[in-house]
Amino acid sequence: MKYAIILGDGMADEPLEELQGKTPMEYASTPVMDELASMSELGLLHTIPDGMKPGSDTANLSVLGYDPAIYYSGRSPLEALSIGVPMKDTDIALRANIVTLSDDDVPYEEKTILDHSSGEISTEDAAVLVEAVKKELQNEMFQYYVGTSYRHLLIWDKGEVVDLVQPHDILGQVIGDKLPQNPMLREMMKRSHEILNHHPLNEARRAAGLNPANSLWFWGAGTTPKLSSFQEKTQKKGAMISAVDLLKGIAVGAQMTNISVEGANGTLETNYEGKAEAAVKALLEDGFDFVYLHLEAPDEMGHQGSIERKIKSIENLDQRILKIVKTKMDASGEDYRLLVLPDHPTPICVRTHTSTPVPYILYDSTAPRRENWKYNEREARQTGVYMAEGHKMIDHLFER
Repeated sequence: MKYAIILGDGMADEPLEELQGKTPMEYASTPVMDELASMSELGLLHTIPDGMKPGSDTANLSVLGYDPAIYYSGRSPLEALSIGVPMKDTDIALRANIVTLSDDDVPYEEKTILDHSSGEISTEDAAVLVEAVKKELQNEMFQYYVGTSYRHLLIWDKGEVVDLVQPHDILGQVIGDKLPQNPMLREMMKRSHEILNHHPLNEARRAAGLNPANSLWFWGAGTTPKLSSFQEKTQKKGAMISAVDLLKGIAVGAQMTNISVEGANGTLETNYEGKAEAAVKALLEDGFDFVYLHLEAPDEMGHQGSIERKIKSIENLDQRILKIVKTKMDASGEDYRLLVLPDHPTPICVRTHTSTPVPYILYDSTAPRRENWKYNEREARQTGVYMAEGHKMIDHLFER
């Protein structure tokens, strides 16, 4: 038996007036998901433990079977694992987004945050800007590391876990009362704007009609993570396929294998087919029992507030990933179980994460069911099937 999780990050949503009261999942054309739903267990899964902030960090840990209440130590330390940054027990890791602040001629504190990803800036461009910041601000206490796209890292020697605001939660808002209370972090963010705002690369971006990547934004502080081995925990040899450092870091911490796919970049234009082919190869040729295929695009489109692009990302998941995986697994004759779900909702109406339970499909090729369901939030709720502890789903996937 082979096992796969195909996860559309932030795919779940709320009904939208623009879609005649449907969610993007309901509105999208998803024949493969709908076919699977008609042959599978369909229900709702609560991935975010009560009292914890909804995020891809806590939610994906949960889906992989790690109770966030036990294993979560912050988002950025997981990303540090992916980048290969050594962390001492006394270090604090912080995410350092490169964001877009408004160009109006007002003090830094009065500026508005417009884009948490600087137009999904390329890693190559972002690296140039991070190096410019490093040259001016790096010292023995604060070390900067280049990550992927807009997602970068700050390591604070003998630091403290401080409460920081997620930039994607405050899009369109004035930043003054959202800045760190810690004076050193606050000053570095302000200085980063002075360094980056008129950097030649940003002037070129403005000229090309792109958002300038003109400030760092710190958030997600945490300590060194201590995950147990996924294989020892489940007796399954597992692989991760993802474009984002967070998921790669979780895999490193869980001693899973990260599989890199050329052109997989965490955007709407990612290499969907390459990820699907890599998943099938891992299961059928490379000796893996389990593959976790993560797609970032629906989450990014939710943060952008783009209904059309979120629908497109869901349809791409259906036709350019799920269809390939199912077709090739069926043709192989290998028995398999497949779990399809989001990690959390990223509703268009709020442009950030929520803790609402997510719809899931659990398909078993050896025991297809006969149901009349389609795959969406509404019908998953109507089944009455509900799992309250998300970290227990992995055991449900693996049970026979």
